[in-house]
Amino acid sequence: MCDYSLHAMASRPAKVGETLITTTFPRTSTRGLAAEGEPGMAVCLLPGTELAFEQDVKYDQGWIWTRTTSFRVAKFGVVEPNVPHRHHDAIEFPDGSNVLVTLLTEGQRATVLQLPVVHQISERTTKAEEHGSTPASAA
Repeated sequence: MCDYSLHAMASRPAKVGETLITTTFPRTSTRGLAAEGEPGMAVCLLPGTELAFEQDVKYDQGWIWTRTTSFRVAKFGVVEPNVPHRHHDAIEFPDGSNVLVTLLTEGQRATVLQLPVVHQISERTTKAEEHGSTPASAA
């Protein structure tokens, strides 16, 4: 997903193995993830996407303070999706804590390790279900 304030930006889905960089996008105050060679293109992640950062993750805590975690891996997710007009994109660390993506300090590099499994219903599955059989027995 891409946070609500990035909906006007050009965007594309993440790809396994690519390197992303935390950045502040032009004409916004929102930080997000961009591909290494596409600084103006927001890379959108699905909840459950796993990331490996090159160094321990750093994020803003207050106006001038930054904090460094003890984690280099995180899973992308969404916090408080029903609350309008706020940032929802977050990363979750192995200890269960979350940090909003927009608070990540700029210039951090992360590799997309794995995308979540997304169940897609094919026409073949639908027709098999109509006839009371499973996709495996319909083959």
